[in-house]
Amino acid sequence: MNKLLVITPVKNSIDLTEKTIRAVMDSVDRQQMRYVVYDDFSDCETVQRLDALACELCFEVVHLSDFIESPSPNYRYILQKAQERALEEGEHLVIVESDVVINRDTFVKLNRAVEEGVGLVASVTVDEKGEINFPYLFAKKWREEDKATKKRISFCCTLLTNELLKLYDFSNLDSRKNWYDVFISHKSVELGLRNILLMSDKVLHRPHSSRPWKLLKYTNPVKYYWIKYTKGFDKI
Repeated sequence: MNKLLVITPVKNSIDLTEKTIRAVMDSVDRQQMRYVVYDDFSDCETVQRLDALACELCFEVVHLSDFIESPSPNYRYILQKAQERALEEGEHLVIVESDVVINRDTFVKLNRAVEEGVGLVASVTVDEKGEINFPYLFAKKWREEDKATKKRISFCCTLLTNELLKLYDFSNLDSRKNWYDVFISHKSVELGLRNILLMSDKVLHRPHSSRPWKLLKYTNPVKYYWIKYTKGFDKI
C-alpha cells in the first residue's frame, strides 16, 4: 500500500476543525501518513489555535496568506500544491475536510480499497444519529457493502489515488470555479478509472460548518441562490 499525504483545508470554525485534526492524528495508520493543514485566510483565533495544535500534535500548517493574495476559497491552489507533493513521494492524496470526523481505521480502509484502475475512494458520511447524510443521500438505500459508482464523489473524506494524480494535472482545473469534487469525480470516470464509495466506513459529517451561509440551501433556498448568484459564490 502507498503511503498517504493527508490534507485538511481550513476556514475558521476552529472548534469543529480541532475535532477533525485530533481524529486524523489519532489514526492507527499514523506511521503511513503525513498530515498538512491548509489555512485558507482564517481569522486570528483560528490561526493561533492551528499553530498551537501543530506544535502539540506534530503536523504541518500552511498559511496560504504567506504565499498568495487571492481571497478564500482557494481549493484549486490547495489541490495543485498537494498533488505536487504527493507525486514527489509516490503517495495517495487523502482529503479530510474540516467538518468531518474520521474513525481510527478510516485510512486503513481507504488504502486497502485501492487497486489498479481505481481513481477515487471515499467514506460514506453520516450525521450524529448514524444516518447517511449530504452529499451521499443517493446511497441511503444501498446495502452495507462497498460499491463502485459513477455518481458524484465528494471530498469530505476521500482518497485520490496516485494513479489518478499521474493521469490528470490539477493545473488544468478551471480557475473560475470554487469547488472541484464533481469535476474530478467525472474526470476520473472519463479517464477509465473506477470510483468507490465505502459503505463499510461511516464518517461523521457536519455539512458546511466552515461556511454556514451554505446551510441556507436547506432552510431558505431562495436566499441561498440569491447569495450564490449575486455574489458569485459556490461555483462548482
